[in-house]
Amino acid sequence: MSSSDGPGPELSRNLVYLLKHAHLRMAELTTEAVTPHGVDGRELGVLLALAGREPASQQQAAQRLGIDRTTMVAMLDALEGKGLVSRHPHAEDRRRNVVELTDAGRDTLRLATDATDKAEREYLAALTPKAAEQLRTSLQKLVLPPDD
Repeated sequence: MSSSDGPGPELSRNLVYLLKHAHLRMAELTTEAVTPHGVDGRELGVLLALAGREPASQQQAAQRLGIDRTTMVAMLDALEGKGLVSRHPHAEDRRRNVVELTDAGRDTLRLATDATDKAEREYLAALTPKAAEQLRTSLQKLVLPPDD
C-alpha cells in the first residue's frame, strides 16, 4: 500500500472520520450477522428496546431509540408482519398501543444478539479486552445521559 492509499495523517486523527468509518464497518458486520435471522440492524434495535422491560408503548419505544413516531410505526408494522411483535391497546388507557415481543420475537432476539456479539468480538479483536471495554465505557459516557 502506498502512502496515497490511506486516509493520510490529517484524516487519520480526525474524530469524525474515525467514528464514521468505525460505524460503517460495525454496521456492515451487524448486517451480515443478523440477516440470516430475518431482521436488519434497526429492527434488532427495536427488539432490544422492547426486551426485558414491562410492555412499552410505541411512543416509549421510539423515545428509547431516539427516532420519530412515524418511523417507529413503520418499523413496528414490519416487525408485526414478521410475527416478532404484537400490539394491543393498553388496559387502562385505550388510546395507547402496548408493544410486546412474541415468542418468535424473543427467539429471533436471542439468535440475532448472539450473532451480533460474535460480530462485535470480531470487530474488536485488534484491541486487548481491556481496551475494548474502555472503548465501550468511553462511548457510553459520550452517548448516554448521565445517571442522576
